Amino acid sequence: MSQRILILQGHPDASEPHLCHALADHYRQGAEAQGHEVCVIELAALDVPLLRSQKAWKTDPLPDALADAQVSIAWCQHLVLCFPLWLGDMPALVKAFLEQVLRPGFAFEYVEGNPLGRKGLTGRSARVVVTMGMPAMIYRHLYRAHSIKSLERNILGFVGFSPVNETLIGSVETMSEKQRNAWFRKLHEFGANAR
Repeated sequence: MSQRILILQGHPDASEPHLCHALADHYRQGAEAQGHEVCVIELAALDVPLLRSQKAWKTDPLPDALADAQVSIAWCQHLVLCFPLWLGDMPALVKAFLEQVLRPGFAFEYVEGNPLGRKGLTGRSARVVVTMGMPAMIYRHLYRAHSIKSLERNILGFVGFSPVNETLIGSVETMSEKQRNAWFRKLHEFGANAR
């Protein structure tokens, strides 16, 4: 069955292609080859202002530059978020984008007497694809993948995405062409299956 897929390319550097771009492109190719509808948003091409107060988050209007992105999030049935691990976490651009678009009234609603509120984006699944310099096994087991778990549970899960799967790709600086191509095939397969 055809799915509506949104790929959020979260690499902050748009000056040259990176592994994140290639991985997302292979995912897109696999999805389109199977007839899925795909929308790609390059976060580095957007003007993403920082939110500086809870009041602004709750009451200020969404910046015009992000309105189409929010519409695309509402449109999608499956979200793919791709970014490099920087200082053990998502780049600031990705966090700023998520804070802007996942606002009350869209991504969730406050409900009196319920501290968790009401999720606004249920019925959607997600995949988080993260590249990193360290071996993925070290990040997963020694560091417990804390920032990715927080993203999956406290952001995506909080607003309704489920299931949220992850693909951690480590040792990118020393990766051989054979290993790189194996990851490209894997992302192509994920795209074909919309997962």
